Amino acid sequence: MMSSLSLMIVAGEASGDAHAAALVSALRAAATEMQIDFFGSTGAQLRAAGVDSIVKADELAIIGLWEVGQALPKFWRAFDDLKRAVIERKPDAVILVDWPEFNLRLARWLQVRGVRVIYYISPQLWAWRSYRVHSVQRDVDLMLSILPFEKEWYAARGVTQVEYVGHPLTGEVRASYGREEFCRRNELDQSRPIVALLPGSRHKELVRILPLMLDAAALVSSERQDVQFVVMVAANRDPKEAQKILAAGDYASSLKDSLRIIHHETREALAAADVAAVASGTATLEAALLATPLVVVYKESALNWHTLGSLITAEHYGLVNLIAGRRLATELIQDKLNGKSLARELLALLNPDRNALMRAELKEVAKKIGDPGASTRAARAILDFVS
Repeated sequence: MMSSLSLMIVAGEASGDAHAAALVSALRAAATEMQIDFFGSTGAQLRAAGVDSIVKADELAIIGLWEVGQALPKFWRAFDDLKRAVIERKPDAVILVDWPEFNLRLARWLQVRGVRVIYYISPQLWAWRSYRVHSVQRDVDLMLSILPFEKEWYAARGVTQVEYVGHPLTGEVRASYGREEFCRRNELDQSRPIVALLPGSRHKELVRILPLMLDAAALVSSERQDVQFVVMVAANRDPKEAQKILAAGDYASSLKDSLRIIHHETREALAAADVAAVASGTATLEAALLATPLVVVYKESALNWHTLGSLITAEHYGLVNLIAGRRLATELIQDKLNGKSLARELLALLNPDRNALMRAELKEVAKKIGDPGASTRAARAILDFVS
């Protein structure tokens, strides 16, 4: 085995940063006698894992055509900085983590220069822009997929350099403490129903989705005064953003003391909640792994939806539904999402019989996404490849 290794790792969004940090830890644990030099594009968790930060991805994790247009100079600087680092530090391989808008472009440049490219967490090509499969076939030397149907999907399109390692969240999603402690910490009554509201990890998601969630909460509260609500602010966001949105709406009289804004306790909130409304993304899978009944929601700007929405070909938006292979959780996307529609679904899920049935179904979904240890399996595949 090699005595030292240089790996560039490129992550962009918060979920990719978390998975990449777990992978870095797994790589170090799997190669204790090897010196591994990590550098690249990092979020807070990769930096905490000791990865040398060439680019701070926190400043680039945006969404939408207009936002991308505004940030293009930052993206080009990031490309240039990473290219320069590759030329100067000559990594043995580059690990690209999700973030396809950036990483597929970078993969092309790396492949032309003869740098080995590993892609961890496949772009969701089966959902939209499937023509990009040709870029993967040409520019990626090893694809490590985390969803059970992806390897077969790629194989049907002639891409064979794919290894399924399982989802890194399997076995890792658990609450640090139970409902009683969560309620004690946040001044909630554990005997009353709790609805968790997860509007997403981007500022634009908060702006577009949280007001509609609050509208729904007000409507639910008018019918069920016993229901309590917790707005979960993502770890990379400032709670003041949510507080500002709450203050801008006329919710004081309708929600009174029944709503809390909470930071850094997302899994504890999901585990404690009777029901959740969750912005489409990794958090829907976390809810499923915690067996918390949920509604999947999302809303884009009209421009982005008109342009990008037409490219989506997947039958479902939510990861939980994609893995289940059916519409297990209701999806309220774009024009279907409003306070009234979301309130109706939340009230329905608070019904004890429907709630119990969905919890049982979510436990079956959890069994489909592989055994624990995905980060370790990915680390071994990478070490085998580079060796």
